[in-house]
Amino acid sequence: MANDPRSKSRVLLEGTDRAPARAMMKAVGFTDGDLAQPQIGVAHSWIGTMPCNWNHRKLAEKVMQGIRAAGGTPIEVNTISITDGITMGTEGMKGSLISREVVADSVELVARSHMFDGLVTISGCDKTIPAMVMVLGRLNIPGLMLYCGSIMFGRCVGTTGPFANRNLTIQDVFEAIGAYNSGKISAAELLDVEDHACPGAGACGGQFTANTMATAYEMLGMSPMGWNGIPAIDPRKEEAAFECGKRVMELVNAGITPRSLVTRKSFENAIAGVIATGGSTNAVLHLPATAKDFGLKLSIDEFDRISKKTPVLADLKPWGNYTAPEMFEAGGMPVVAKRLLEAGLLHAGEKTVTGRTIGEEAQAASEPPGQQVIKPLKQPIKPTGGLVILRGNLAPGGCVIKLSGQTKDDHRGPARVFEREEDAFKAVKQGKIKPNDVIVIRYEGPKGGPGMREMLHVTGALQGAGLGGSVALMTDGRFSGATHGFCIAHIVPEAFDRGPIAAVRSGDIIHIDVKKRRLDVEISAAAMKKRLAKWKAPKPRYTSGVFHKYAITVRNASEGAVTG
Repeated sequence: MANDPRSKSRVLLEGTDRAPARAMMKAVGFTDGDLAQPQIGVAHSWIGTMPCNWNHRKLAEKVMQGIRAAGGTPIEVNTISITDGITMGTEGMKGSLISREVVADSVELVARSHMFDGLVTISGCDKTIPAMVMVLGRLNIPGLMLYCGSIMFGRCVGTTGPFANRNLTIQDVFEAIGAYNSGKISAAELLDVEDHACPGAGACGGQFTANTMATAYEMLGMSPMGWNGIPAIDPRKEEAAFECGKRVMELVNAGITPRSLVTRKSFENAIAGVIATGGSTNAVLHLPATAKDFGLKLSIDEFDRISKKTPVLADLKPWGNYTAPEMFEAGGMPVVAKRLLEAGLLHAGEKTVTGRTIGEEAQAASEPPGQQVIKPLKQPIKPTGGLVILRGNLAPGGCVIKLSGQTKDDHRGPARVFEREEDAFKAVKQGKIKPNDVIVIRYEGPKGGPGMREMLHVTGALQGAGLGGSVALMTDGRFSGATHGFCIAHIVPEAFDRGPIAAVRSGDIIHIDVKKRRLDVEISAAAMKKRLAKWKAPKPRYTSGVFHKYAITVRNASEGAVTG
């Protein structure tokens, strides 16, 4: 049967009975000709609170031009965004992960209610990226996602000190705070970093969560290969946006839907891309959540399985040397995909929104001579990947540790227990954390926070204080993609669910054994049972509003912290 590119909007806009709908559309400038064409949503998260999404309106206009040029009628949709980098370390950070659901839900509501025939989503700050792909899986109408691009790196004006003469990202600002608090840099040097780390529009500039997920979705096949990597201020970004508008019309006319492209093997490709680039632990939340919205199941154990056989190839911040714009100039994800193809680690036949397979995209990669960012297969940064799933008496439901820049695989030390992030940061700032300590931050999980805050304020302070290599940190919350160090997150069950982490006491000996995939507190099972029997659930921090709604509907981190 022939595909009808107006199968959705025809119901809304065609026939005499739909005159009221057409009348209201004409009130804002749509013509009869516009309404007789496929209706294509262009959803973005422009907002005046951050640099991350600052170019969304410009990109949306270019996408809409492309749609019009290809015979469609674009309809702009705007939704919200919460930036981790600004809210980090405050109560406001609890809104970040929650916003992923709000973004996906809001775009879904508009697209379903206004019966779009296709959809281009534009993403930027961390949680908008998975949200804008999750909604494509839910709706299953022809569509694709374009990431707005990385911010450029910054440079200090000063020429001396630990932050001078290097390419800066927001990570450096957090670590500069720790360096200042420990007396390693002056207030003027801190201000120099603050003033110059973020030079313009775009999302955070390392292989933090935003760029991790942007590259992962190229590997998944829902973003055109190589286009997400174009930096935000690069003129080629607007050219890519125009082409996305044209491409979505080709998908609409052919009736090619997201679920017809994406398979379980596509998700394995995405995980391999995350591992090969030393990506963020947040991928362990977002890819299972995305899989669910594509009607697929993805266990966190898949990350460990793929990590064991996938080398780390891209030398990227936060643990490496280069930024996302430098990764793009080195050939970007097409080169990484080519390496994975050559290693036999890519499912080459998986389809993508470009109409080509991921293998064909990899084979077409262009690699500049002498580039240093993406290493040859024979010279990997690490022979195996850095995302490892641990279990044990503290995490029977699993947790994740990121080891991309680590050689350390074992830590045993006394617990230093904190009931919230702010208290842990204060202890680091006051010099109360000592080498070999295991910082335990709990009641920061999806329900207990609520919202599963990232701990970059604490981990950045540890790095700046020179403690990053000598302490460990574990939490039922999350870590920023900019975090590096011996850090464990996403502990399941969380403390608010009476998880074993709730029973840990300061002074208990914690043992982290990466080789055995274990996270344990050295107390007997009987002692653990006795402690948990005395545990009393804390009062919920919120009893109304969006945080409350989230806390009572969210699932655990091993299930992607989804609410549906």
